[in-house]
Amino acid sequence: MVSERNPGVDGPLFKRALLGSLSWLSANHEEVNRLNVFPVPDGDTGTNMLLTLQSAVEDIKESDAAEVSKIAKLASHGSLMGARGNSGVILSQIFRGFARAVEGKSSLTPAELAGAFEEAANAAYRAVNKPTEGTILTVAREAGRAAAAAAASPGATVPRVIAATIPSVIAAAADGARAAVLKTPSQLQILRDAGVVDAGGFGLQVILEGMLKTIEEVEPSNGGLIMSKPSTPPASQVSVALPEEGWGYCTEFLIEGSDLDLGVIKNQIEALGNSVLVVGEPELVKVHVHTDDPTRVIALAGRHGKLLRLNVGDMSTQHRRILEDEGQAAEAPRPNGVGLVAVVAGRGLVDIFRGLGVDAIVEGGQTMNPSTQDMLTAIESLTYDEVVLLPNNKNVILAAKQVVGLTKKKVHVLETHSVPQGVAAVVAFRADRPGSENLSAMKAEIDRVHTIEVTHAVRDTRSNGLKVKKGDVIGLINDKLEFAGTDYGEVVNKALGKLGAESFELVTVYRGKDATDDELKKLESDIRSTHPGLEVEVQQGGQQHYPFILSVE
Repeated sequence: MVSERNPGVDGPLFKRALLGSLSWLSANHEEVNRLNVFPVPDGDTGTNMLLTLQSAVEDIKESDAAEVSKIAKLASHGSLMGARGNSGVILSQIFRGFARAVEGKSSLTPAELAGAFEEAANAAYRAVNKPTEGTILTVAREAGRAAAAAAASPGATVPRVIAATIPSVIAAAADGARAAVLKTPSQLQILRDAGVVDAGGFGLQVILEGMLKTIEEVEPSNGGLIMSKPSTPPASQVSVALPEEGWGYCTEFLIEGSDLDLGVIKNQIEALGNSVLVVGEPELVKVHVHTDDPTRVIALAGRHGKLLRLNVGDMSTQHRRILEDEGQAAEAPRPNGVGLVAVVAGRGLVDIFRGLGVDAIVEGGQTMNPSTQDMLTAIESLTYDEVVLLPNNKNVILAAKQVVGLTKKKVHVLETHSVPQGVAAVVAFRADRPGSENLSAMKAEIDRVHTIEVTHAVRDTRSNGLKVKKGDVIGLINDKLEFAGTDYGEVVNKALGKLGAESFELVTVYRGKDATDDELKKLESDIRSTHPGLEVEVQQGGQQHYPFILSVE
């Protein structure tokens, strides 16, 4: 309980309240997911909000700061780093507004807490270019207004309360959120048609209820709060028809840099898609966009700084998978009934391939070639009768081809020799296009991409007319050893020169596990200074043995 001797919200109490919110959202996030119908199903709203809140809690859990401002600042940073989906990004902005409102404060009075709730909603509204009423934004605003009314005139808002307290202000916020949630169907036709309330708004209601439960240390009762899902009938994405052209790709990432201009970045991203959110600080910006061309968005963003936590999801495929889970979709999650399996190693590369829609990953590659059985097991685990297998390494191709005769499924082995070829092939895949058309498009992209692999010689040798000493930096172009030297930038620029850099537009650098920040920074600088006409994008690959792998296209 909050004692009368210490009526304010200090750091430990706010931390405890957030932990309670996380616990309550964890218990109810599937209820939020089942309400997810607006604006498009770019993942599960409840899951996205839960992951965002988990990231906020990760940043505060080791802190013993006494000041509420310090805990709020940590939570704001954590939520931005982990923000997922529209709802998660907006939630991160709610945390950001709250943190700014309490900056420099050791603890909060009831009135200051209410003011922070109001500023949290204002910050979320400012982050959205075209705010839509009947969403989490509306719920945040009404929660703030209810909290402010309770703090200013508690007797009129919360009966039988003589003076405003921290619990009474939070109770008012949660009650205001619930009332706003129940009104969302009257504000949005899509919710009214589906017979549901807004998922993101309900998620925020759950977060506030969890906060109240923790502050009071008892189950709230007789205050108008219902600590479960609203009585409005739940529905799934089946209520939203899939447009013929699909919804494109939900693309999310962080840009890390210095003096980042949010306005410039936002204007550029808005030209390439919709549902755009660009938020953050001059050193760290979160981007969320729905686009038909994620590679173009990624390339553009890479000009501003280093990209982190890239995630690309095919929203049309997600939609159909959710429908299948509800028992209301066709047999195959994708309309073309084709699955994707890729062989890849490195945490970052695994995330990239999963983000691009690959159904199963077989971990392997250079020095750790997977067996035919490994690939067969991955293929058999899928519900698809037709599967495209991407070996992504020349030494894996032969074993991959053996799978064809060991399964009743129709397996196409695309002879991708490298990670860049595999990425290009997956990006060319379309869920609504027949397998034969996809294979043609994917093969064309494979042929279009060139790969430069940079590593160190493990022994003295002579190859392709080149004398190499153990420890030399060596560069391979499309599997062929071409250059040796002592510096990554020198070898890469020689390789780019041999390819004819002026005929290409984009170089994507996949950073290996052992490459240092200084090495990456120098390599980027060397490429840009020697080949100013090339766009340079950096991805965290995490691969072993190769400090850098470059895709040239």
